[in-house]
Amino acid sequence: MAVTDRPNDLMASVYPDELVLAGEAQEVTIDLPEEKAYVSIAPYVDTTHDCFYYSLTTCRGELGNEELDVKITDSATGELVVDDRVTAFDNGFAGFWVPSDIEGTIDITHEGKSGSVDFSTGEDGATCITGLRLA
Repeated sequence: MAVTDRPNDLMASVYPDELVLAGEAQEVTIDLPEEKAYVSIAPYVDTTHDCFYYSLTTCRGELGNEELDVKITDSATGELVVDDRVTAFDNGFAGFWVPSDIEGTIDITHEGKSGSVDFSTGEDGATCITGLRLA
C-alpha cells in the first residue's frame, strides 16, 4: 500500500517472531513462521534513521521506488539465500523472507554504488536494517 494511502490510526511492527497490528480499539498479534524471518532493508546514500524493529507504517528510507540489486548470504554456510533485483517500496524499504537463526551479510548495489552490512535473524536480531550506506 502506498505511504499516502496508509491509515494514520494503524501501527504495524515486525518483530523476530511476530507481526503486531495496533489500532485505536485493539491490538492483534500474528505469529511468523518459525523457520523464516522477515528482514526489511532501507539502504541509503545521504540520510538514514536508527531502527531495530521494522514499522510498516512509520519507517521511511530515501530510495523509494528505486531498483536495487540485493544479495543476502548465510555466513556459516556461504549459501546465497537472496540474489535478486527488486524495486524498493515507496517508503524506501525492500523486504525479504530469509531463514531464521542465521548470521550473514547483505550486499546491495544501486546505480553504481554499493554497500554491505552484517545481520542476524536470531531471537535478538533486528528486522529493520537502515545502516547499509551505498558509496
